[in-house]
Amino acid sequence: MQAEKQSSSLARQILKSATESSLIPFLAILTAVIVGGIIISIVGGNPFQAYRGLIEGSLGSQKALSETAVWATPYIFAGLAVALAFKGGLFNIGAEGQLALGAVFSSLIGYALPGWLGFDLPTIIHLPLAIIVGMIAGGIWAGVVGALKAYTGGHEVINTIMMNYIALNTTSFLLNGIMKDKSPTNVIARTPMIADSARIPTIFEGLRVHWGFLLALLVAFFIWWLLTKTTLGFEIRTVGLNPDAAKYAGINVKRTITLTMVFSGMLAGLAGAIEVTGLNFRHELGFSIGYGFDAIAIALLGKSHPLGVVLAAILFAAMRNGATRMQFITQLPVDLISMLQAFILLFVAADAIVRYIYRVKSKGERVVLTRGWGG
Repeated sequence: MQAEKQSSSLARQILKSATESSLIPFLAILTAVIVGGIIISIVGGNPFQAYRGLIEGSLGSQKALSETAVWATPYIFAGLAVALAFKGGLFNIGAEGQLALGAVFSSLIGYALPGWLGFDLPTIIHLPLAIIVGMIAGGIWAGVVGALKAYTGGHEVINTIMMNYIALNTTSFLLNGIMKDKSPTNVIARTPMIADSARIPTIFEGLRVHWGFLLALLVAFFIWWLLTKTTLGFEIRTVGLNPDAAKYAGINVKRTITLTMVFSGMLAGLAGAIEVTGLNFRHELGFSIGYGFDAIAIALLGKSHPLGVVLAAILFAAMRNGATRMQFITQLPVDLISMLQAFILLFVAADAIVRYIYRVKSKGERVVLTRGWGG
């Protein structure tokens, strides 16, 4: 009986937290859809037909649902990476590079490790190892930025941007050099295919959605639990809101900043690792372009709440997946999807406009995105 009450209480907490975090983003999406419909009408399109095509392309069939889930998987991981950093008062713009390094190291373990050892590995060892190494690569890359922020005051925005350049160009060097697939027919900068023992199986036969999608949902729940139910999560949120008060309260601010960036990078690296082991089965140059930057938008739309990030990631995935169908039906440019995303983010970022339109009072914890140079 006591266990049932605790379970019910936990479910109510999750529902209440998700509802409060989702109100403004929902209203922002609604407003953006209305404004987008007006613009579609102005350029000579039928907004109802356009949105019907968007829904059909993203949710209208089993295959469409599968592809939306496939798109959503890296978005959830990368969005959680940025959102976790936001909770700690940090702006991780380096998810793109961390994701790429996670993918390249995961693929290295996936295709090269059996050759190094001289024998094949069982899936129960090879697959987790490939994923963990990808996570570690992303975590180390972000941890460098966190340590620079904590111990030297170096601003994480500039440092993550610079680290992106290093990561992406290093990846390009590797994929065009020692890690390039040496097959005679290959002319693309990509690694060899990873071994079957390093691959995540699909959930349904004939569809591309794999178990990595369910893992993404579990990780989102874990991050929510970490932030709201643990001492470390409390320290991350406290440092994010007011590092001076956190220091006064006895929290090791430098350690917390560094750990926050490490965990953020591990989530981004996990996004790359899952794309390699669950979908592409190799790392190909340019496959992940845009994921890390879309993750910033997803974290903002989700108000840095893990469950909000999941919903925002699914929304972005649905728009990306349904864009082709919308274009086919209406003959409108697919760039309208990017425009719609921009409007959504505009109204989320300028939430005072949405609150004024719908008469919603401001309440709750505000996310600190950055505290200034060297702060």
